[in-house]
Amino acid sequence: MKVAFSTSGDSLEAPIDSRFGRAPRFIIYDDASGTLQVIDNSQGLNAAQGAGIQAAETIARSGASCVVTGHCGPKAFRVLSAAGIRIFTTDAPTVAEALERFRSGKLTQSASADVAGHWA
Repeated sequence: MKVAFSTSGDSLEAPIDSRFGRAPRFIIYDDASGTLQVIDNSQGLNAAQGAGIQAAETIARSGASCVVTGHCGPKAFRVLSAAGIRIFTTDAPTVAEALERFRSGKLTQSASADVAGHWA
């Protein structure tokens, strides 16, 4: 299973970014192989609007089946859900800690967006 994490870094020690659509990068962790892939999200980070939708489409193309992020807005939530991608929010300080919480079942799947659109 591939899990996407919103982040500003490029390793498991990187911080979780609280924003999904405007996160600078995504780390895609492949649980089966233990490998990770870093995806640049500068297009979404710098978008005037539609950052969440663009980021959600990027995640869908990556093959991830889950997203772990700080917060997820309504448009991104709708696109991710339509693609069958489960969304989990966390306050974990790093990708490694968020991954551990995900693996141990300590994260709850989101039933809806937890922030309004266009938030900082």
